[in-house]
Amino acid sequence: MPLNTKAPFASTAPAGIALAVSTLILLAGCANTPAPGSRSVTIERTAHGIAHITAPDYEGIAYGVAYAHAQDNVCQTAEHLLTARGERSQFLGATGTGEFGLGRLPNSQIDLFVRNHMDDAVLARAADPDREVRSAMRGYVAGYNRYLQDVGPQGLPEACRGKPWVRPMMASDLSRTTELSMIQGGLAALAPAVLEAAPPAVKTSAAAEAVDPQQAALEIARLSFNANPEGGELGSNGWAFGRNVTPDGRGLVLGNPHFPWFGTNRFWEMHLTIPGSIDVMGATGGLSPTVAIGFNKDVAWTHTVSTGKRFTLYELKLDPADPTTYIVDGQRKKMTAKTVVLPAESAAAGAQPARKTFYSTEWGPVVSLPRAGLAWTSTTAYAIRDVNSLNTRSASAWIKMGRARNIAELREAMGNQGMPWINTIGADRSGNAMYADLSVVPDVSAQQLKDCAPSPAAAKLFATAGLAVLDGSRAACDWKRDSTAASPGAIPPARMPVVVTADWVQNSNDSFWLANPHIAAPANISPLVGPMGVPQRLRTRSGILEIEARLAGRDGLPGNKMGAQELRSVIFRDRNHAGELVMDDLAAACRSAGASLSADQQAGCRALSAWDRTSTPQAKGAPLFREFWRKAKDLPKVWRVPFDPARPVVTPAGLDMATPATRDAVFKTLGDAVAAVRTAGFAPDVALADVQARVVKGQKVAIPGGDEFEGVLNKVESQGQPVIGPQGYNINFGTSYIQVVGFDERGPVAQALLTYGQSTDPASPRAFDQLRLFSEKKWLPLPFHRADVEAQREGAPLQLAY
Repeated sequence: MPLNTKAPFASTAPAGIALAVSTLILLAGCANTPAPGSRSVTIERTAHGIAHITAPDYEGIAYGVAYAHAQDNVCQTAEHLLTARGERSQFLGATGTGEFGLGRLPNSQIDLFVRNHMDDAVLARAADPDREVRSAMRGYVAGYNRYLQDVGPQGLPEACRGKPWVRPMMASDLSRTTELSMIQGGLAALAPAVLEAAPPAVKTSAAAEAVDPQQAALEIARLSFNANPEGGELGSNGWAFGRNVTPDGRGLVLGNPHFPWFGTNRFWEMHLTIPGSIDVMGATGGLSPTVAIGFNKDVAWTHTVSTGKRFTLYELKLDPADPTTYIVDGQRKKMTAKTVVLPAESAAAGAQPARKTFYSTEWGPVVSLPRAGLAWTSTTAYAIRDVNSLNTRSASAWIKMGRARNIAELREAMGNQGMPWINTIGADRSGNAMYADLSVVPDVSAQQLKDCAPSPAAAKLFATAGLAVLDGSRAACDWKRDSTAASPGAIPPARMPVVVTADWVQNSNDSFWLANPHIAAPANISPLVGPMGVPQRLRTRSGILEIEARLAGRDGLPGNKMGAQELRSVIFRDRNHAGELVMDDLAAACRSAGASLSADQQAGCRALSAWDRTSTPQAKGAPLFREFWRKAKDLPKVWRVPFDPARPVVTPAGLDMATPATRDAVFKTLGDAVAAVRTAGFAPDVALADVQARVVKGQKVAIPGGDEFEGVLNKVESQGQPVIGPQGYNINFGTSYIQVVGFDERGPVAQALLTYGQSTDPASPRAFDQLRLFSEKKWLPLPFHRADVEAQREGAPLQLAY
């Protein structure tokens, strides 16, 4: 349920009260803390602005991280703080929009949701009690504020220079940003449904209450963390190799997260050192003092978004006389109503301030998804319960992961269930590899899903849309409370899937089922963790096929082991797996059809028959195939070979061009794709580089890679405008921080890229300065060892007292 069921929104309280609350939170971890200014943190920069931060404790580390990150991204952080405070419309206008959940919402809608959900007192009580984490949070707030003080309002980048909304950070702000990160795969993704919920004005008929599973599947998929058919879903490739398959017998890791190129989910590279305590390097998101994806001298790891469900819906049985009263075990319970009104200055000229009354229950806030058949009617309503709300454990987990000496310790570090919505793939110097989904998932068994389905239609929603709907009229349908779980109602680590092997594991955002197809999947896992026996993403299939071809010595490279050099080559081949699956059949049908096809269809046949079936910048016809397959993949019975759960890596496959209806539909789609490419101003055989590029410092830089549905491992997308336009594709999503990490006698040997660079300030030399490396498939060796840092250091070190 919303966090603010008892306390007021902090920003509406008098400034003195808000400051007092913040001060109390800051002082909570101050016992035995040295006097301010008695310690110092050192910030060094190496090639492309990678920050190396050294301090005697984690408070200093966080102080340095916040300061250095602000040097590169202060305006991004300041704007995100507006989101966390619920003040976007007040300062950026009610009619503007901002990033929220998995998309964009009007500023006023964001503010209403945030002001309803957040409760600073509740967040403070839920804070991780770990002293090091509290010190880090305190240091981060102080480091960011020190940067604002040092540069002054007029020293900021143009985007936020002199703006009244750039204000010092408070401890409560940082807690709010953590909460937003935790719930972005659940409650925040369904924020529009929370905002839409309102009691029905009149009684509704039974027909209006019926659930349409197909429409629900589409609606829920749009909101899903990793199943959005319109693109923009968070995802990644993570591979790890053990001693049996690497040439030196040591572990090897690929990390390839697919995240937004703008906003606080944007990665930033850093190296953190507390002498004698921690030495870890990699990348993190905005407003985080810990390495999220990275390595130390013994262990490397990455994350991928998992298939686990972060919430369930509860179907509420309502009192026929009052749609704001629901019934549990025969007892009537009144919903909690709260009206949020935005400040007067947040309204558009001449308009009244936005207001909204939110309703919540013991199961969580009420939602309404009428397009999915889940409307609030006179007899039924729905509430959402998010298992990640108040999950404050991630920082502690990542700190411990940064200190892990082997895979066993890496796994143990995640035992606090701080991983909110991600898998972990890692390997150690001894040659152990691991896949683990130790994320936070509601503890609901397959039997409980069946027993607690409120209706056959609701039960069908899990099969069609992956949406668990439980019966909110029975207390027995509450999540199980296992005492070994770190969070009440979550599945404990012992019942989550983990695979440790000396061979290999992978994940590309499908479930744990095929972490390694040759290793039996863990048994008795809740369906809410992920499905088994279902068709896999083309990226998953492509990755497994690439790995198996390499280890069989049949991919054109010498030998049959996966070393770092081979791994870097494989991930950047940009093979288009959809093209590999269907082009033989399409080309054969083109030859048979000949002159019977329209002019556009014949042009499409010529372009795609000559296409090399890759998504490299040089590939002519790659954009046409993307526009063709965007629609063709959804044609009825398009596959010649249907999915076979016994052969999930190679099925479905082929185009069913022998069936007249399918053949006609495929050729029509091909002609339509040619017309779309021509309408955008390009020839059917246009090369990918001509339509997929970014201008950096006046020079056009081609961007390799393909869209999710094409099965290209190097995934890039145009979120918000996926189809080709006059400017081609505006790539703003996909491959971001990418690392390949192995080990030698000294420790890690790492090469990496950050596609968009360290800075979001267009005037900064660090903005998109690594994009050309990405375009040319060149890797940047990461300086981990002290001698390497000193050899690559650019400029003088910066020392800050704290």
